[in-house]
Amino acid sequence: MTGLARRLWQDRTGASAAEFAMVVPLLLLFIFGAIDVGRFMWTMNEAEKAAQMGARFAVATDVIPTGMASYSYAVSGGIAQGDPIPQSSFPGVDCTSTACTCKSGGSCPFSLTRNATAFTNLVTYMSRIKPDIAAGNVTVSYDYSGLGYAGNPNGPDVSPLITVNLRNLTFQPITLLVFGASFQLPIISATLTMEDGIGTSLN
Repeated sequence: MTGLARRLWQDRTGASAAEFAMVVPLLLLFIFGAIDVGRFMWTMNEAEKAAQMGARFAVATDVIPTGMASYSYAVSGGIAQGDPIPQSSFPGVDCTSTACTCKSGGSCPFSLTRNATAFTNLVTYMSRIKPDIAAGNVTVSYDYSGLGYAGNPNGPDVSPLITVNLRNLTFQPITLLVFGASFQLPIISATLTMEDGIGTSLN
């Protein structure tokens, strides 16, 4: 081994740089991973708050299935004025960005025409909290609660439990950005009992 080769072999001046280069990818992965955890928690909190505020908006404004809002169980449903609505007469309704349908296995006595304006108002209100929410991400369910009475002169005869669901929202981690990968958030829901069911804004 020549003197030059021996000196190069024994030279340790670049060792720290080489070690740093080996550690940097792990360090960056750790840093961006920590940022992603914070971003994920923020995104989930944002979506949960949007669902909660959406439910609050839905119970206090116009009912999306218009037939449910205008149907009188006392006049058309054969139930005595002032009597509670039995579950067999109101199986529940699901509304999406395209249609309202009666709950599976049930038969709704009223029209299931969808109030597009009411649905749009709901989505717009929720998107103030989480801007990436679109109409296709929102579903609204009206479920039997036992509240309400036939012939209510001040609003819908039934006062259902209204559940606002957020579906198919995605989260894009920084650590997976190079791969273009993302994952879907779980379904996020909030439920409240309907209040007046009439109007276009919160009380």
